[in-house]
Amino acid sequence: MSKLTGKVAVVTGASKGIGASIAEHLAAEGASVVVNYSSSKPGADAVVKRINEKGGKAIAVQADVSKPQDITRLFAETKNAYGKLDILVNNAGIYEFLPLESVTPEHFHKQFDLNVLGLLLTTQEAVKLMDGAGGSILNISSIAGPMPVPTASVYSATKAAVDAVTIALSKELGPKKIRVNSLNPGMVETEGLHSGGFAAGDFRTMLESQTPLGGRIGQPEDIARAAVFFASDDAGWVTGQTLILAGGLRQ
Repeated sequence: MSKLTGKVAVVTGASKGIGASIAEHLAAEGASVVVNYSSSKPGADAVVKRINEKGGKAIAVQADVSKPQDITRLFAETKNAYGKLDILVNNAGIYEFLPLESVTPEHFHKQFDLNVLGLLLTTQEAVKLMDGAGGSILNISSIAGPMPVPTASVYSATKAAVDAVTIALSKELGPKKIRVNSLNPGMVETEGLHSGGFAAGDFRTMLESQTPLGGRIGQPEDIARAAVFFASDDAGWVTGQTLILAGGLRQ
């Protein structure tokens, strides 16, 4: 039997990149998956198609998890489709780097509203669906939380907040048999990396030169495999942990 047979998972921001890989890996282990997306319906539909073609179960649900009404609808549709929830992966997020002199309230709120407040409100609704049966919540944080870099003061602050939220909620939700952990990837080869202009250049070269394991940046499946572990009963005694996934890169 696969590790997640009979489980239901919601993965936010799952139309591409890390979220898509996590959704596919959870489905491969038997979970029925809700592939959440904000704007890329074709991307989400492609993930669902790949899962279904391999014998898995998945649906795509549009919701902007920076908007409370969308979050409510996301979990209403999850309940209608599958009747319950066992796993939540808070993957949806945004990053935007600016030097201090360019930081504005808009820049701050754009990232905090999605990366932190959206994560909290999504978790709030997910816990209602877990309904005393327990479950696993996995927050996709970043190495930028414990290892901030120049021009990423706001983004790094959101991810440090995610790590703090993870520990606080692990203590709060433990009595409900809900585990809460976070994964902190380093640079990962995704569509966002390429569109953001970080896929090539001195910054990537520097990170690769400082990465002991393979001298490379991460791939989405490197993160997804760890996500499967935390979602499964293999991690049944693990909560409140933040795991750096960066090939041994250290500050």
